[in-house]
Amino acid sequence: MKYEAYLFDFDYTLADSERGIVMCFEHVFEQYGFKGISKAAIKATIGYTVEDALSQLTGVKDPVRVQEMRSMYSKKSEEVMAVNTKLYPATIPLLEAIKKNGGRVAIVSTKKRIRINESIAAYKMESLVDAVIGGEDVTQAKPSPEGLLKAMDTLKAEKQHTLYFGDSVVDSEAAQSAGVDFVGLLTGTTPKSVFEKAPYVKIAADLHEVLNDGKLFK
Repeated sequence: MKYEAYLFDFDYTLADSERGIVMCFEHVFEQYGFKGISKAAIKATIGYTVEDALSQLTGVKDPVRVQEMRSMYSKKSEEVMAVNTKLYPATIPLLEAIKKNGGRVAIVSTKKRIRINESIAAYKMESLVDAVIGGEDVTQAKPSPEGLLKAMDTLKAEKQHTLYFGDSVVDSEAAQSAGVDFVGLLTGTTPKSVFEKAPYVKIAADLHEVLNDGKLFK
């Protein structure tokens, strides 16, 4: 087997958490009086840090105010995120196939680790995930390779035997910076044409296609 370590982004890669994320952003915008920010615009920022997304969507640059909005987002996420996060149908079967073939698995996300662990517990998939690197575990978010490198260190994995799955440009750029192979998934808002501009080993419609292919984890 060429790959020994399999790293995954979370939102739009392993799970559809779009509804919960949009609810959190809309709650913040309502409380602060921001109007006219569409759901499509919010969805397009999924994968970036919440701070960067808030600044991008609202135009607010003051870090203190951004952090105030971030705190409000976090409080709302405690109420709505877990119940509105659903794993894709092929997520658990794919992780099971990887583990069956001796692979190690880590999740690397800008999302807070506690929110990811809520989904892991809800779906009873603790045995399928060896490590979780959340946004609070790094000093620089993707596209910095810091999170990927930290996951590889935790899994004792070498670059040439590591594969990263993601749905966004920042995922692709992080993989390049970390020196690992990349699979682009079209379950997010990034089109195939964008992924094709950077190195990749596969661009897949979803995890089901990866699972059916089988070549990447055998």
